Amino acid sequence: MNGGTDWSTMRVRHKPGAAVERLGAAHWRLVIPAGPPDDFRIAQLDDYSRLYRRHLRWRPPAHLAVRARASSRGLAGTWGFGWWNDPFSLGLGKGATKGRLPALPQTAWFFHASPPNHLTLRDDLPHDGMLAAAFRSPAVPSELLTLGAPLLPLLALPPAARLLRRLARRLITEDGRRLDLDPTAWHDYRLDWWPDGLRLSVDGEVCLETNVSPRAPMGLVLWIDNQYAAYPPTGRVRQGALATPEPAWLEVILG
Repeated sequence: MNGGTDWSTMRVRHKPGAAVERLGAAHWRLVIPAGPPDDFRIAQLDDYSRLYRRHLRWRPPAHLAVRARASSRGLAGTWGFGWWNDPFSLGLGKGATKGRLPALPQTAWFFHASPPNHLTLRDDLPHDGMLAAAFRSPAVPSELLTLGAPLLPLLALPPAARLLRRLARRLITEDGRRLDLDPTAWHDYRLDWWPDGLRLSVDGEVCLETNVSPRAPMGLVLWIDNQYAAYPPTGRVRQGALATPEPAWLEVILG
């Protein structure tokens, strides 16, 4: 089964000053305002914010078509759309869902990340730019993951962070490609998800075909923010919010 095309389940989430403007039945513009660094700004649509993770709606075989454009090539922060399991909870990310235990990541999405973002555990995959990407993790119970919370302060120590990064790479499989396109022009993005694989296409051309198939279930998310997170090979872990010199937006039409 999949999540279907009932977009009435989509929920709006945004910080003060941001907005989600509905332009049609399945047509939205997500806008964040200009502002200084260290002030987190986000506009988001999702279909999972009121659900337990086990009740997320999307399971393979599933197919998603999104027509999208962004306001600028070099937007500071991240934006994108696709499926994930909302893993970063209990304050582990600036956009985290409160009251939900953390989980290892499951994702299939188109994702734009500006510098200094570095969002891959593999050294041979692109870590910023416009990406087609997927993560698959083992089904480790969230309660067990919380036992690792005492290790989080070690991320502040680069040697320990490098070791933890290598260990995480053994647990989490991923694949990704950097896309050479103008995000300010309209493009047709498509995600096709099966139990044994994933295919991401832009304007009818396959850009990523992989056997890294995330574990179900996942939720649908579309967002724009000014956040960055970096876990590079050096082990220097960083996270924060970037300055946005002018308002930024992402316009999407769900098919």
